[in-house]
Amino acid sequence: MVGLGKILLTFFLGLLVGLERTVHNSPAGVRIYAAISLGGCLFGVLSTHVVGPSFYNSVVDPSRIAAGIVSGIGFIGAGVIFKSGDSTHGLTTTDATIWVTAAIGLSIAFGQYSAGIISTFLRIFLLVLNHVPLWIKFKNKYLYVKP
Repeated sequence: MVGLGKILLTFFLGLLVGLERTVHNSPAGVRIYAAISLGGCLFGVLSTHVVGPSFYNSVVDPSRIAAGIVSGIGFIGAGVIFKSGDSTHGLTTTDATIWVTAAIGLSIAFGQYSAGIISTFLRIFLLVLNHVPLWIKFKNKYLYVKP
């Protein structure tokens, strides 16, 4: 039953990230982020419950599944880059958020609750920051080089 609590917590955290994205009209919303976080956690929980020797008679290593998730989510993230004419959208926000959401799920699966919860709220803070007028003014004045 330990896995059930982890799955519910990571579902909730992924849901929070997805709600923020939905509020700001992102093409990826609640269902996608909740599913990615849930999938990351489920793979992590399953990998920690594998016991016995592996196929090659070595000790089972749960980090191998985590490494596979990192690669797979990178592939999914690349698929959410949208190209419209000469402009590209989603390159810096959507794929990074998908990647972090999977990591949140894995952190919960591996029992790192504080890391997962804090990372959720830090990611939401970074996403919301782009809609704060003071930040927008600062960003436009100091961070973008005008041609």
